Amino acid sequence: MTKLSAPLNFVHGPTMHNRMMLAPLTNMQSHPDGTLSDDEVRWLEMRGQGGFGLVMTAAAHVQRGGQGFPGQLGIWSDDHLPGLTALADKLRATGALSSVQLHHAGMRSPKDLIGEAPQGPFADAETGTRALTTAEVEILRDDFIAAAVRAEQAGFNGAEIHGAHGYVLAQFLDAENNQRSDGWGGSFAARKRIILEIIDGIRAATGPQFQLGLRLSPERFNIRMAEALALAEEVMTGGKLDYLDMSLWDCFKAPEEAEFAGKPLIEHFTALERGTTKLGVAGKIMDAAKAQACLDAGADFVLIGRGAILHHDFARQALADVSFASTSVPVTRAHLKAEGLGDAFVDYMATWKGFVEG
Repeated sequence: MTKLSAPLNFVHGPTMHNRMMLAPLTNMQSHPDGTLSDDEVRWLEMRGQGGFGLVMTAAAHVQRGGQGFPGQLGIWSDDHLPGLTALADKLRATGALSSVQLHHAGMRSPKDLIGEAPQGPFADAETGTRALTTAEVEILRDDFIAAAVRAEQAGFNGAEIHGAHGYVLAQFLDAENNQRSDGWGGSFAARKRIILEIIDGIRAATGPQFQLGLRLSPERFNIRMAEALALAEEVMTGGKLDYLDMSLWDCFKAPEEAEFAGKPLIEHFTALERGTTKLGVAGKIMDAAKAQACLDAGADFVLIGRGAILHHDFARQALADVSFASTSVPVTRAHLKAEGLGDAFVDYMATWKGFVEG
């Protein structure tokens, strides 16, 4: 048995049957009201059938005004429950664990999409963002918690809080711009407060079998490396999370800040104390060897993104063949369709430079 094929136990909920999760991937296949489409269900169900230990949805917005892109999955209304419940049932039948990623785009919500000015922890003239009031920050926190409760009601094994990639929770962490004076900004303790309160609230509002993860990313979007490391260790040793998902852009690249440049990004995070929390990494893992290298470097599991777009059965193939590598890009539209991507998803991937032929 390789490390990739070893089961992974969490404090809450069932065991993941291998060390590969499907990364939460924007696919633009949901209906305008945030309900699931047949194309999106098929895309996710095929990944469960393809051997992934856990299948995570794309980012699902927790408020109507938190939508970040067209065709985004919603979890801000009970109207979304029938589709989510059907998806959870289908994923359970594949043998994979399931999770909904909880998201709000904040200032990255396009005004023409949400029909109003975007809202974030601080005002931003370039995007027309207005700063949330103190009461609205508390509502935002509570809406993340309510969305996790919906995920549990729908039958998912868990949820992941999206605190990465410059979306609203990462905007609160912005050391340069979040200078709020109401207890939700300024100091590091105040900037991380909303993430910690969401974690506490979800754990209190859901049952003992509900799995809870958090996605963070270091660097970019004014995230200081020292603070990213401190927050990662705090949430891992806090005893409330089942897993931390570190989106590292490229797992083995050198950090951008000179004082941390002596070893690759992944090693900074695998060196942290983690208590009972499992640590996963994402970032340019396109073959079985790289996935195994991440585990050898100390990660507990890996999250596969582009490789899973190219191969619905990336996990199964990586477990069967240590030399398996994703096909090279560009690929044809027909290839992506055969791998379970609907037209909207294929069109989106065609916007990625060099990914789709033509």
